[in-house]
Amino acid sequence: MSASREGLVAAPDVASYRAAPAGRYLAGASGLVFCARPDLWGFAVWGRPTPAEVRATAALLALELRAPAVRHASLVDARALDAVDPEAFAVIGAYVAANFAALGRQVDRLAIVRPPGMTGATVAGFFAVQDAPYPVKVLGDLRRAVTWVGGDAALATSLDEAVAASRGQPPLLAALRRWLEVHLVDAALPVAARALGQAPRSLQRHLRAAGTAFQRELDAARVRVAQRLLETSRASLTEIALDVGCASPQHFSALFRRVAGETPSAWRASRSAQVASSSTTARDGTKK
Repeated sequence: MSASREGLVAAPDVASYRAAPAGRYLAGASGLVFCARPDLWGFAVWGRPTPAEVRATAALLALELRAPAVRHASLVDARALDAVDPEAFAVIGAYVAANFAALGRQVDRLAIVRPPGMTGATVAGFFAVQDAPYPVKVLGDLRRAVTWVGGDAALATSLDEAVAASRGQPPLLAALRRWLEVHLVDAALPVAARALGQAPRSLQRHLRAAGTAFQRELDAARVRVAQRLLETSRASLTEIALDVGCASPQHFSALFRRVAGETPSAWRASRSAQVASSSTTARDGTKK
């Protein structure tokens, strides 16, 4: 049975992962690296990784380029990436440039699972400013990406669980958050519970144990999706409010400010400025 069907197991420390990476993952503050099997490696990132965290990840990625590593496919899961730090973006670009020949020899293809919004556009555009040493496919769905690199459905589930565990999220909570983001207009506790195979009281109990509640998760999901729409579209605040299930622009603005700490208009303006800065720095960093 392949390692992907058995699932990914957390390595207890760096030394253990270095000694026997196959079938294991190693988590850090903002990401994890994994080796599903000798011919399938990868990493996942979330939040906003710092340059130091990216350098630490790159040091572990180098394992797939050294003997006894064999030629393999790679998978990058960036679905939970909130933002791209310009300096961190440049660090990964420098890693690819410095190891270009070795990557071309060892990696036969790379699938990238992009996050939504402008952050996703930045991730997808990485190889527009950085030469690729192998075929690259950018996808919005983890399971399609896993299939493209030769993995199976069990690996996608195992990676989901590894990311959730590494971020301190119970798998059920991670599943609820994914469900909410596509059911914002008609979200209700009984409907969500049924979709997740739970009784409503059981779901509430699990959420309390995780230190949260259904309404809190629904509010957070509405703001997350609104942020993506604010980044990627010119839709008005009224349009976005309706899209995420808020009854009025006033309700939307109050909710957004309570969760995000600023108004939707201010958030949109600040993100536009950050994206412009990231694009400029990334281009400069990969040309060095």
